[in-house]
Amino acid sequence: MKKLFALLMILLLAAGCSNNAASNGGSEQPDAAVLRVGMECDYAPFNWTQVTDSDTAVAISSVDYADGYDVVIASRLAEALGMEVQIVKTDWDSLIPSLNAGAIDCIIAGMTETPERAEAVSFTTPYYESDMVVIVRADSDLVNITSIQELSGRNVLGQINTTYDDVIEQIQGVNHMTPLATYPRMILSLQSGEADAITAELPVANGVVAANPDLAIVRFAEGQGFVVDTSVSIAVAKENTELLNNLQNALNNISEEERLQIMEDAVNRQPSVEE
Repeated sequence: MKKLFALLMILLLAAGCSNNAASNGGSEQPDAAVLRVGMECDYAPFNWTQVTDSDTAVAISSVDYADGYDVVIASRLAEALGMEVQIVKTDWDSLIPSLNAGAIDCIIAGMTETPERAEAVSFTTPYYESDMVVIVRADSDLVNITSIQELSGRNVLGQINTTYDDVIEQIQGVNHMTPLATYPRMILSLQSGEADAITAELPVANGVVAANPDLAIVRFAEGQGFVVDTSVSIAVAKENTELLNNLQNALNNISEEERLQIMEDAVNRQPSVEE
C-alpha cells in the first residue's frame, strides 16, 4: 500500500512539474491575443521607422516606432480581431522564412503575391493596388519620357527579390543595375547620380517625391509601361487557415475609400530620406 501511495505521489509531482514546464514554456510562445505582423519598417509610405510616437505609430522597441500605411492597416485588422498589434521589424528577405518559422503571424509589407511566394505561403485578396512607375532626378532629360523603352542604355535600379527588379528586364538594352536591399538606399543611389531611374509603385513614388523635391515621377502612356501586377496582399502561413479567413473578413470591412484615404494620409506624414 505504501508503495502504491509513493507511486501515486511521484506521478502527481511529475504531472505538476510537467504543467509548470508547459506554463513556463507557454510564456515564450506567442500570445493568442497579439497579432505579430512582419514588415521592413523601411519602405515608405507603406511602412517606416521613426523615433517619435504618434496616433498611428506602434512601438517596435524602447526607442523607435513603426508607422505607415501597413501599420495602420495592421492596427485596424488587429482591432477587428480583438487583438493587440505587434510590429516585428524584419528584413525583406527574412519575411517569408520568419512567417514559416512561426516568428510572426502574418506579413503586411507591401508584398505582391507571385506564383513562387504562393507556393510557400497563403495570401488574402489585395489590400492595395497601384501602377508601376519610375522615379528620376527632377533635372533629368528623362522627366518627360512616355515609354519604358526610352530608358534603353540608362542605369535603372530596383530592389532585390521584388517585382521592382524583375520588371527592369522589360526594357530593351537597359543597364540593369545590381539591385539593392532597401528602398532608401535606392533613393540615395538616384540622388548621387549612380542610377538614372529607380522603379516604384505609384504611392511609393508619390511619397518619395513629396519628401524629396529634387526627384520626379515618370508615368508612362497607356500600353507603353511595365507589364506587372502591382497589387499587394497579406501573407499567412499555409497551415493557418483560421487566421487567413479572419484577416480576410476584417479586410473586407475596410472600404476602398478608406484604404485610399489611409494611403494619402501616410504619404503626407512620411519622413524624408534624411529623417
